[in-house]
Amino acid sequence: MLKLSVIVPFYNVRQYAPDTLRSLRANARDDFEFILVDDCSTDGTPGILARAERELPGAVLVRHERNGGLATARNTGIDRARGAYLTFLDGDDWLAPGYLARLVGAVEDLGCDFVRADHVQCTGRARAVHRVPHGRRNVVQNPREAILPAHRSASVDYAYAWAGIYHRRLADRGLLHFTDGLRTAEDRPWIWKLHRQAESFAVTGLLGVFYRRGVASSLTQIGDARQLDFIRAFDQVVAETAEDPEAEKLLPKAVRTYCAIIAHHLGSIGRFEPAVARKLKAMSTAALRRMPQDALDEVLRTMDAERATRLRRLRRRPVPAAEVAA
Repeated sequence: MLKLSVIVPFYNVRQYAPDTLRSLRANARDDFEFILVDDCSTDGTPGILARAERELPGAVLVRHERNGGLATARNTGIDRARGAYLTFLDGDDWLAPGYLARLVGAVEDLGCDFVRADHVQCTGRARAVHRVPHGRRNVVQNPREAILPAHRSASVDYAYAWAGIYHRRLADRGLLHFTDGLRTAEDRPWIWKLHRQAESFAVTGLLGVFYRRGVASSLTQIGDARQLDFIRAFDQVVAETAEDPEAEKLLPKAVRTYCAIIAHHLGSIGRFEPAVARKLKAMSTAALRRMPQDALDEVLRTMDAERATRLRRLRRRPVPAAEVAA
């Protein structure tokens, strides 16, 4: 068995793919494979990946006939992976030389289900280190303990799939697959599932993933209807958490996070197309009414006044069923 499978989806990133692929070459080892998933790119990305298939040691190229989105592309990679460990990288990001070997060393030393790592956020020429919001480092712990507290950022809020490494047994248990077809917030149900159902995890201070922020083609920069998939993603988080044996304890955190994301999108609603903005309000109102109301009341009582007022106003808003489904 190979030691590590690195799953890298690409979609219309010809400007950035060469940097990504060079960084993979600087991490190559005989027992590493790089699963390059072309999610039906329509720019020059397919040609770049065709060359990489020939020139990058360990490269495995998989092409989608239809664009399925990041979650689906990652699932394709998981299904093809042969490594004892799996990790992810996005097609417009890059790695420091030798980072993957150090990451494998960390998870082998710790012997746990998964390890989360810090990363460097890159916005233009600016660089900023982002840490996993979890105090204890290099200590194996129960992942459920990193979901709470509800009122403060925790490891479950650090949802980046590429910021870590995962033992193959998680994939065998069905815990590494993403919700097929989600176009945004695909990491959210995924990280909650990991923290609820995996048996052990740890956090390392290794730095080596460079996350490119502000890319024009990224969904975080686009105000179309794909952005609204965050509602489906968080509906899943809340529904699955409600089925957990410790639902009463964990639901306030899930609801608080959902509300914070809704408030964030409402606060920047001007970047959405007008029809999408109307649909965002309607779907968010319906989402607030679906949430466990006791938990929602508590969240609104303890949230800062600006966001709580915005959400209360939305909660009272009459919304025709046709507007939600439009």
